[in-house]
Amino acid sequence: MSLVRNVGTIGSLTLLSRIFGFVRDMLLARALGAGLAADAWQLAFTLPNTFRRLFAEGAFSVAFVPMYTRRLHDSDGDGDLSSGPDARQQAADQFASDVLSVFVWVLLGFSAICMIAMPGIVWLLAREYQSVPGKFELAVVLSRVTFPYLALVSLVAMLSGVLNARSKFAPGAVVPVLLNIVMIGGILIGWNLRGDSGDDTIVAWALAISLALAGVAQLVYMIWASRRAGVRLKVTAPKFTPEVKRLGKLILPATFGAGIYQISQLVDTFFATSLPQGSLTLLKMADRLNQMPLGVFGIALGTAILPMLARHIQSGNAREAQRLQENAVEIATLLCLPCVVALAICAEAFTTGIFAGGKMTLEDTQLMGRIVIALVAGLPAYVLIKVFQPAFFSREDTKTPVFVAAGALTINIALNFWVVPRYGIVGLAGATAFTASLNVACLYTILQVRGWFHFSAKLAGRIIRQLAACAVMGAALWFMTPALEPWWSGDALGRIMALGALVAGGGIVFFAAAYVLGALDKDLIAQLKRKRAKS
Repeated sequence: MSLVRNVGTIGSLTLLSRIFGFVRDMLLARALGAGLAADAWQLAFTLPNTFRRLFAEGAFSVAFVPMYTRRLHDSDGDGDLSSGPDARQQAADQFASDVLSVFVWVLLGFSAICMIAMPGIVWLLAREYQSVPGKFELAVVLSRVTFPYLALVSLVAMLSGVLNARSKFAPGAVVPVLLNIVMIGGILIGWNLRGDSGDDTIVAWALAISLALAGVAQLVYMIWASRRAGVRLKVTAPKFTPEVKRLGKLILPATFGAGIYQISQLVDTFFATSLPQGSLTLLKMADRLNQMPLGVFGIALGTAILPMLARHIQSGNAREAQRLQENAVEIATLLCLPCVVALAICAEAFTTGIFAGGKMTLEDTQLMGRIVIALVAGLPAYVLIKVFQPAFFSREDTKTPVFVAAGALTINIALNFWVVPRYGIVGLAGATAFTASLNVACLYTILQVRGWFHFSAKLAGRIIRQLAACAVMGAALWFMTPALEPWWSGDALGRIMALGALVAGGGIVFFAAAYVLGALDKDLIAQLKRKRAKS
């Protein structure tokens, strides 16, 4: 019940953020299309966001949260749980303050070095931009403007980890909404300033500045939310305490283990920039659709399960740890599998209905639809990675995922050299999906061998029923999509109605079939109904 409630809180707020994100991307597609300025902006946006997910929300969070959680329940870290809650909270906040005092200077130094070295970084990722006059230079200057966002949002991620460990998940899930609202404002201002001049760089500049301002807004909000929750952190002279050193040792391997998806994004960026102009923009916008279920379900599950799993493991309750992971996998597949089927069947409807218009042509959105199909083939893997990795991180084992990720990434790079010249941007997306599936298969095998998690017959049966419900929904969407084609490629109102009909129709068919076939946990539904009736 706690897992469902926490995932519901995080997922609903993340869904709100994704809705604002789609509004942002719809405006962006119409304002910039898939041209020079759009590609330069996508690279400038990718760099701080990739490092954010890799270091702040990835490696740092998965190493920091279990250690902070242990301090909340064991102030001395020696297994003695007799100390009072005030002493434990004080010990946990002292640990967080020690980390923050070091973390701030690391972030400032790293950001400064990267901003100075930005021409080299952009050259490594997008050297082909030099063949288009002005494109490379625009990408460099925009990246310098956006990169301070990394330091700001990394501090936001740390404060979110502190609150998540205290089971306060809402503030951390709200901050992406602020990001999208500020960036929507940036697009509108840039669009207005451009006017009839046709100078797309004005919109790109406005976007870059709005990203930095969004980081300030997010940090101010999280400081306020932390104070309100009773968290009192102080920035003092850096002290490398034993616990801070231990955190550093855990972060280094976790950077790779937690960040295979983000590292793959950088690899994909490198290959995409070697393809025809607009390829990087189309890939990133297609990934927005793929990121919708990943962000709403996968990240929500990973965020919610980590502190809960850490508590069960630290108390030696293996049975509860197994039950929690089973519930997480069941929820993940229940919510993820229908998204895979729906996005695969309705890919062109979604890309055309959402992004076509202005400078984004119909041919661009059709290609984007094929990229979406390739990406969502790996969506179950992306989500389950978020579920399986906490089983390692909660035991402070950050090394095992490193070896798994290293193998997957090596295969990914080798595949890209073969598929990109033959299948272009679609092949690039497909290679990423394939290697993510290899990654999650290896993680599960290791978990089972070590006795940390296994699929029970009940869980396997539930997933088979979910697949059957997905087949029923897929058949319905297969007939609905072409019937609604004049609407999702028509005017704005028609697009909204058609896409709404596809989403609502598919959702109703799936959950009705899932209920009839037994793919839903009816006992859990009954508990939720009783809980709602009492409240």
